[in-house]
Amino acid sequence: MNGNRFGRLFQFTTYGESHGDAMGVTVSGCPAGVEIDEETIQRELDRRKPGQSMITTSRGEPDEVTINSGTLEGYTTGTPIGMVIQNKDARSGKYEPFVTAPRPSHGDYTYSAKFGTRNWGGGGRSSARETVNWVAAGAVAKAVLDQSDHDVEIKAHVNRIGDIEAPAVSFEQLLEHSEENEVRCADPETAERMREAIDEYQQEGDSIGGAIYFEARGVPRGLGAPRFDSFPARLGQAMFAVPATTAFEFGLGREAASVRGIDRNEDWEFDDGTRDEVVSEAGDPVPVGNDHGGIQGGITTGEPIYGEVTWHAPTSIPKKQETVDWESGEKKEAQVVGRHDPSLPPRAVPVVEAMLYCTVLDFMLLDGRINPDRLDDRPGEYETDYHPTSPRDDPNDAETKAETLDD
Repeated sequence: MNGNRFGRLFQFTTYGESHGDAMGVTVSGCPAGVEIDEETIQRELDRRKPGQSMITTSRGEPDEVTINSGTLEGYTTGTPIGMVIQNKDARSGKYEPFVTAPRPSHGDYTYSAKFGTRNWGGGGRSSARETVNWVAAGAVAKAVLDQSDHDVEIKAHVNRIGDIEAPAVSFEQLLEHSEENEVRCADPETAERMREAIDEYQQEGDSIGGAIYFEARGVPRGLGAPRFDSFPARLGQAMFAVPATTAFEFGLGREAASVRGIDRNEDWEFDDGTRDEVVSEAGDPVPVGNDHGGIQGGITTGEPIYGEVTWHAPTSIPKKQETVDWESGEKKEAQVVGRHDPSLPPRAVPVVEAMLYCTVLDFMLLDGRINPDRLDDRPGEYETDYHPTSPRDDPNDAETKAETLDD
């Protein structure tokens, strides 16, 4: 199976199935000298983990991460970072009826048709549980950017559940309010309506789709290559990889179809030094407005990057449906009775943010904005604050020690 690696320089490779022993990710391309530990990773995993509220799956996974390699005394060493998250609450028995009778609109049949076999417990590799690995990798990328010389900030929130849509909110509102409620909507009144709607669908044994608005500030201009490695092409790949994604857009998005060129085009002016949200200096050319979403010609402009990702309703629902069993040749009733989310966006917010962090960092490493070998950008310097201290002067700290030679 291919397709388990993301990124060019900042890469992560994942493994694991929904009901397997563990999930895991190896991050390569992280510069040395980044201060990081398991607590840093855990903070992000706790935002994605199941069982957070009544509108998420009741599966009781603590999602506790263990770092197995790539760090020493709290700093990255530049070598691959290996992380493992054990599965603690897998219950595969409820999936036995669907081993040869595929659940409607799942990946059951397509996986079996492609590989001739599949791990059927909980959906196996096709389960959204796999995104726990992505959030772990995103936590590493976030740490790199937070400790770099660049002031990159990324935030997302749920802006739509079904036909309930939140009004536009400022970036400050995103930072302040998106984590204050279970829905992760930065507008409190809309969040309450969304919560009530999700409750209703859940009580009916059904599910509902939604969307997430994202914004990235502080991303420098000039990132992205023309055509296949353009910034939106790579970001679109990242977002469409998230299970159940049906649409990705940036800037005006689909609305651009009804906007005339003269209205969408944005004149140029010189930065007068008052536009704090733009990565530029006074006197630099900057576009008037940002309908392009921080990207022109596939390359970042320095303006905020913003857009939206849309999810369909979760396919695992307890309502009765019909399927066929290719082993017995019978038509069967399918009723999925496992533990599932009635709506995906509330738990997908940290996933979207993680993929944004990974994408932005990868482009910054490729473009030389951050030294891919070491965060301090001091090539050839070996005496650093994060280099381990020699134990030679303290025999209690080492089984053997170097003897000092007399002159």
